[in-house]
Amino acid sequence: MRQSKLTTTLLALDSLSIYRGLLEDKVLSKLRALLIDLDKANVQLREMINLYNDFYFELAKSNSLSLTDYIIDKIIFDENPFTLKIQALLNGSSDDALEKTVANDLRGLQQVAKLDSTLLKAEITELFKNQCFNPILEGLPDWTLESLILSSPNHINHLQEKFLTSNRWDECLEDLKNFHKRYGCGIYARYSAFVWERADGHGYLKGIDNPDPITLDELVDYQNERSRVIENTLQFLNGFPANNVLLYGDRGTGKSSTVKAILNEYHTQGLRMLEVPKAHLADFPLIIRQLKNRAQKFIIFVDDLVFGDNEENYTSLKAVLEGGLESKTPNILIYATSNRRHLVKEYFGERAGLQSGNHSEEVHARDSMQEKLSLADRFGINVVFSSPDQNQYLKIVAGIAARRNLKIDKDRLQREALQWALWYNGRSARTARQFIDWIEGHDAMN
Repeated sequence: MRQSKLTTTLLALDSLSIYRGLLEDKVLSKLRALLIDLDKANVQLREMINLYNDFYFELAKSNSLSLTDYIIDKIIFDENPFTLKIQALLNGSSDDALEKTVANDLRGLQQVAKLDSTLLKAEITELFKNQCFNPILEGLPDWTLESLILSSPNHINHLQEKFLTSNRWDECLEDLKNFHKRYGCGIYARYSAFVWERADGHGYLKGIDNPDPITLDELVDYQNERSRVIENTLQFLNGFPANNVLLYGDRGTGKSSTVKAILNEYHTQGLRMLEVPKAHLADFPLIIRQLKNRAQKFIIFVDDLVFGDNEENYTSLKAVLEGGLESKTPNILIYATSNRRHLVKEYFGERAGLQSGNHSEEVHARDSMQEKLSLADRFGINVVFSSPDQNQYLKIVAGIAARRNLKIDKDRLQREALQWALWYNGRSARTARQFIDWIEGHDAMN
């Protein structure tokens, strides 16, 4: 390849040190393969066209046709020795040698981001100028040098703008450090909510792109119950001792919504939430190992928790609640919801075993019974959400209607709300919201 911007771009990719993991990225690896192919003495047109389109295809799959946007995104969310060290706050002093290397990588990545498809196609056309392939080469697709970044959370958008408006990306190093100190790195900086999934026998964290947007302001009534959970969460975020929390009570009273709304309220303060399905509770030791050395505070959320009589998953949860040597970590709490106060099913037959002469009954039946009843006690805070009476239910209905600015006659609103509760799921906060959804849509259609 002649000395050109393409040569400089390839050298910039080859020179990456701290951000070297980006060479494994699908888009950048395809781009590098294309530039290497163009550097060969005998360039094969078909191979080159395939490499060009492989790169373009991967870029288009990323939902962006801006190479600049793509590279900035990779810089912000990369997990490497620098970002891991900054987010973990291993020491208060800076590492000049490491930061000098990072600054050099940022300059190199800025060089790559400036690569113009028009220039690249011109170079390719020049290589094959004596062959009749101009229409094919001219038809190679273009990417854009302009930013196409869509709206992001403010803290991410601020850093993106810093890079986009900077003539020298190495001068954004201090902003990058501050971002990682506050929000972490990798998927923990990109997402605030996660779910634990399993595939091929292995568990892993999956980031949630669009978590439930419910906010505390949208939740009407149950302020006393909610305030206890909020107070505990604030203690946790501020580094003070805090408790695991069990929210239990009647269905539809806002237990799960409370937990989700707390994440939306405090995620900018470093709060993250991981939902773990009950079926995967045995993975708790693995989950704890993945999260315990992170700078963020994690709430492990277990929804609709209840165990059958033969289930052993509850022993994994009990071990974490007891705080063993491995599971005791200051950046993790467990918030669980349940419709039951006693999380493990108990049977009258077990109580009968206390006085039974049946040889098939357990000898120490009382011990088994107490073990089952004790699980809920291991949560430091228990918060009860009870079904509302009629006045409280109508208050919730009126509150939701007011927040949506619905202009509905009060008598009609109350009459139809009570009728809705009779027809469907009884009085609850969920029923109130479902009723308001219906009446808002019904009135809009008529």
